[in-house]
Amino acid sequence: MVGPVRPQFVLFGSSIVQLSYNDQGWGAILTNLYARKADIILRGYCGWNSRRALQVLNEIFPKDAIVQPSLIIVYFGGNDSILAHPSGLGPHVPLQEYIENMRKIALHLKSLSKKTRVIFLSSPPINEAQMRQTLSNQLGPLRRTNESCQIYSEACLKVCSEMNVKGIDLWSALQQRDDWLDVCFTDGIHLSSEGSKIVVKEIMKVLREAEWETSLHWKSMPNEFAEDSPCDPIGVDGKTTINVSNWNFQGNFQWE
Repeated sequence: MVGPVRPQFVLFGSSIVQLSYNDQGWGAILTNLYARKADIILRGYCGWNSRRALQVLNEIFPKDAIVQPSLIIVYFGGNDSILAHPSGLGPHVPLQEYIENMRKIALHLKSLSKKTRVIFLSSPPINEAQMRQTLSNQLGPLRRTNESCQIYSEACLKVCSEMNVKGIDLWSALQQRDDWLDVCFTDGIHLSSEGSKIVVKEIMKVLREAEWETSLHWKSMPNEFAEDSPCDPIGVDGKTTINVSNWNFQGNFQWE
């Protein structure tokens, strides 16, 4: 293990999680914001649904682990919502099974430790036309619709309410932008940098407003090795040093 030990934030889900470090994705943004504060751990698996996640839940999140995560952000639902294929193959999970799977995932994650916090992301909308144009050659006729995404998004949020888990309504959040169809996706499904900014904004809102004993908002967490040092960069006066431990180099975009 590498020290010092930091709080662990785990991103767990399907391709929207696995690809969250691409194209200035939301995982990359979180890693930048929490540099020197928490370790962001990626457990993303393209093509997965809640059924497959449940099969390996104990392996990814063992209850007897010496260190348990402080925060787990979970996304499953988009693949589950794909319409059933006549062959019986594919990622479709019936709605009621999806609901039960998400309940079981929530129960397991909440049982890991008293300090482990959980956030579920609901299924975002999709750009069906862009999806058909960019992905149909690889995957054939795509059986994913905005109508089914909305149904599974609402089911996820209902589970969150029942299980006392923080839920983020990505279905609604992305559509707050008038131009969401044009700017939020790379291929109609997966998130662009603009779509990812919306995800991070919603996560920050939850973390800022959560009444948890220990705040996990990035501005509330201490920086590692943040003490002043004569080895810090020298300021413009040529006499004093500048402590840069809290710089996050996010450019002109300011996160709250």
